[in-house]
Amino acid sequence: MKNRNSLMALILLGLTILFWLNQGWLIGEKPLELKALEIEQQELNEQLISAQILANKLDQVYTLFDENLALSKKDSLAEDASIPFLKNITEKMNNLEITLLNVKPKPREEQDNFLRTPYELIIKCTYDQLGKFMAEIERSPRLITIKEFNVKNGIERVKRTATEEDLLEQVVEIHLATLTLVKTKTKAI
Repeated sequence: MKNRNSLMALILLGLTILFWLNQGWLIGEKPLELKALEIEQQELNEQLISAQILANKLDQVYTLFDENLALSKKDSLAEDASIPFLKNITEKMNNLEITLLNVKPKPREEQDNFLRTPYELIIKCTYDQLGKFMAEIERSPRLITIKEFNVKNGIERVKRTATEEDLLEQVVEIHLATLTLVKTKTKAI
């Protein structure tokens, strides 16, 4: 029995030694390597996400140039009273149910490296519609500046109006301008 217990202890000791040799030789430092690879993968994923965000921003920059860059001052984008712009602005007004009373294109003004094409719009709308229209202009890919707007809501209008419903809609005069970047010819050095 003593031999059998000794034999079992030797076999158990041998198996324990084999287990630790196997652990060190087959598995070894692999868990540490896996941990390092996981950290590297996480860093690369963060870089990928950053690159995707930048790519999205660059698409917006491309759209900005595509919508606002004229190759010369004779380009259709740089014309006085641009028909595509007027169609776009009237479409936005129709979607918001704003009444367009008058549009006056003004002669374009040449700046250093861009053209400003002013327009005078007279519209009839509620304050809510006016706010939504201004938000739509801001979201437009076309560069548009609003110089001023005047709400024609004098005391004489209140005296002449018979009902409160008539006071909901206001006549608003908006002075805005489109900005068109003009590609300049660069000189070779």
